[in-house]
Amino acid sequence: MTVAKKPNPIDIHVGSRVRLRRMLLSMSQEKLGDQMGLTFQQIQKYEKGTNRIGASRLYHISQILDVPVQFFFDDAPLAVNQSADGMSEPKMENFLYEFISTRDGLELIRAFVSIADPKVRKRVVDLVRTLSDEDEATRDDDKANRK
Repeated sequence: MTVAKKPNPIDIHVGSRVRLRRMLLSMSQEKLGDQMGLTFQQIQKYEKGTNRIGASRLYHISQILDVPVQFFFDDAPLAVNQSADGMSEPKMENFLYEFISTRDGLELIRAFVSIADPKVRKRVVDLVRTLSDEDEATRDDDKANRK
């Protein structure tokens, strides 16, 4: 029996940063693959961290996506021998990167930024807060009903 090997957290992080930048540029996996001489499936595997990106290939990706190579390592998870900042909260930036690297997150941000009227923006934020509070109340009610 073969045990499936988990992707390395750094490979997952680097892949997610490739995806983030590609999506920010509104570039498809197919287009990035074409520019690199790869299939979109290979790009997909890189973005999921399933396949490791070699140094020369990462450099090529950085040139296509117009970012320095370091961009892919920004906010990378700590190595095993590094210590975290004690009991501190995780950086908010990590949460934001995870959010905007999703299709929904990116679409929401683009739509929100296109709203010119500040009053309308405020109402959208209020609406999202209200919906979020309702979701929390619903989850709390569900938990209470299960007991």
